[in-house]
Amino acid sequence: MPVVQAHVLEGYSPQEKSRLTTALTQAIRFVVPAPDEAITVMVHEVAPEAYARGGAHRAPAPALPDPGALVLDYLKHMEARDLDAARAMLGDGFEMVFPGTAPMTTLEELIDWAKPRYQFVTKSYEATEAFQGEHSAAVYTRGTLSGAWPDGTAFEGIRFIDRFEVRNGKITRQDVWNDIAEVRPK
Repeated sequence: MPVVQAHVLEGYSPQEKSRLTTALTQAIRFVVPAPDEAITVMVHEVAPEAYARGGAHRAPAPALPDPGALVLDYLKHMEARDLDAARAMLGDGFEMVFPGTAPMTTLEELIDWAKPRYQFVTKSYEATEAFQGEHSAAVYTRGTLSGAWPDGTAFEGIRFIDRFEVRNGKITRQDVWNDIAEVRPK
């Protein structure tokens, strides 16, 4: 039965501490073959006046946004064509790669590329999974696409997987895999 104790400065919200305990539980399960109910995580808060580094009292750093929620918000804005809101979620050096494309760096490039392929696309999500890597979080979404072809004919049930990299609360990369080419009218 693994027991993990984390010490953090006071100031994080209950939701942020819950995200922390969930992430620590998942990190333990990544290595130790223990069920969730056998893993204990305790978060101990330290008052800023009871903590000093280099002789100076410190305030807690703001929590990073949940990378999975950030990605789902971005996709919601893209689906609604709220490009300004979506663009605000992108980091420096952002690039995206869709099936058969070279890397694109602007949302306008994506819109232009998609115009002859379909009128619109919506996504139904089966799962969203986030993992922290050495320098960025990786977020995977998977599910099915629905929408309309350029002639207005509806389509649905097309599988997709999107992989995102999130660094410092911003999306820096999107890779897309889907089966549209397999079912698109010729």
